[in-house]
Amino acid sequence: MPPAVLYSRAISGMESPLVTVEVHIANGLPSFTIVGLPETEVRESKDRVRAALQNGRFEFPIRRITVNLAPADLPKESGRFDLPIALGILAATGQIPADALDRYEWAGELALTGELRAIRGALAMTYGAARSGRSFVLPRQNAAEAALVRKATVYPAVSLLQICAHLAGRELIQPLIQPGTLDKDDPGTDSFPYPDMGDVKGQIQARRTLEIAAAGGHSVLMMGPPGTGKSMLAARFPGILPPMTEEEALESAAMQSLGSGGFDIARWKRRPYRSPHHTASGVALVGGGSNPRPGEISLAMHGVLFLDELPEFDRRVLEVLREPLESGRITISRAARQAEFPARFQLIAAMNPCPCGYLGHYLGKCRCTPDQVARYRSKISGPLLDRIDLQIEVPAVPQEDLMRRTSGESSHSIRQRVIAARQRQLQRQGRNNARLTIGEIDTHCTPDVPGLNLLKQAIAGLNLSARAYHRILKVARTIADLGASERIVSTHVAEAVQYHRLDRD
Repeated sequence: MPPAVLYSRAISGMESPLVTVEVHIANGLPSFTIVGLPETEVRESKDRVRAALQNGRFEFPIRRITVNLAPADLPKESGRFDLPIALGILAATGQIPADALDRYEWAGELALTGELRAIRGALAMTYGAARSGRSFVLPRQNAAEAALVRKATVYPAVSLLQICAHLAGRELIQPLIQPGTLDKDDPGTDSFPYPDMGDVKGQIQARRTLEIAAAGGHSVLMMGPPGTGKSMLAARFPGILPPMTEEEALESAAMQSLGSGGFDIARWKRRPYRSPHHTASGVALVGGGSNPRPGEISLAMHGVLFLDELPEFDRRVLEVLREPLESGRITISRAARQAEFPARFQLIAAMNPCPCGYLGHYLGKCRCTPDQVARYRSKISGPLLDRIDLQIEVPAVPQEDLMRRTSGESSHSIRQRVIAARQRQLQRQGRNNARLTIGEIDTHCTPDVPGLNLLKQAIAGLNLSARAYHRILKVARTIADLGASERIVSTHVAEAVQYHRLDRD
């Protein structure tokens, strides 16, 4: 009897390579063997498949069953191959028609009852299926996510029995076709209840800094005593960012789909906000594992990565941020394979000024020595600090400011200025200022003569690196865009220089 052949997808980084599932049944001692570099979850699928077929009142063959997952050198993980393996056994034994199997690609984890459970990476796999011209059958829980892919034909299934009825022509599953899904110009797709910046009292400079960061896509480090509102400001930062484009939303959703938590369709076009604890490992932060998965920097794609208590992170963990901050991607290399994930995120970091946290507090609480302060701040290396565009102090808020009932400017008002500044950047250079190359900086970020003289003095006085020089120019360009100025003048440069607070220290 010829083997049954079905198609599925594996996950390898951001890619979803095609996997051919071949099921052969032969005479001999009863056995169930899965070959093709299966990991533990795949090897365990034979027990789930056996129970699902028996509970569905199908005949499970008491013969020699061999399942080959090709190509053999590609690692296969997760329970997504349960469904194609079960259908392959049914087709190989003649219990379902096999003539239409090659029109579809299949993925789904089986419960022992035959019900289908959600899988990881549905969005990435649907991209591959749409390019191949085949329809995609997957659990109903993943259908809305998968249908975000343009021109993809998705069949949402509840159980193995429902799929078999569909293949037999008795009860067809209706495809979920949503080309374009959500209109990128629909104003309602980005109206999320973000915390409002108007809740923050005082902190005029910090609010201004975050506005500049949002307008130009810059990274920020806030330093100040406990209770000054650093975490509060960071939580409100997504609310002043421009709306996500459809391309950004799809890239972000694809990364969320690859994560262990999956992607929630209710968060479509909502910028992710990730805030890992300072005990996070390097693998948790940038990704990795034997079968590489994305880390926090990739799950924050087109969103915000907030690192609170920055010096409390392990120094080796922080150092892995240096390359992604510069390049916007992370490459994870293993002996057998390599995976690359995008990591285009905005870093918002916060730290105390000293070990006790109260250096510079208006009540004079700090008792740390200069050596203790220097050791504490040296936990953040110079190369990492050099890659952070905006560095500011967030002072303690005086009691009289806290007791005022008047609120600050709302996120909506700030966001309108940010959107206008971002539009100027896109019209001028097609990207935000933080992503400008050296050549583009020379073209678009040259200040006037007084501004250039001021910048020369700052470089000499602060002993700035070439990278810091270029970052000051990019920040000055963003400040000019917020002021609707085509030229970068000395006031823009002066403000940009003051945001290198830790360099001055």
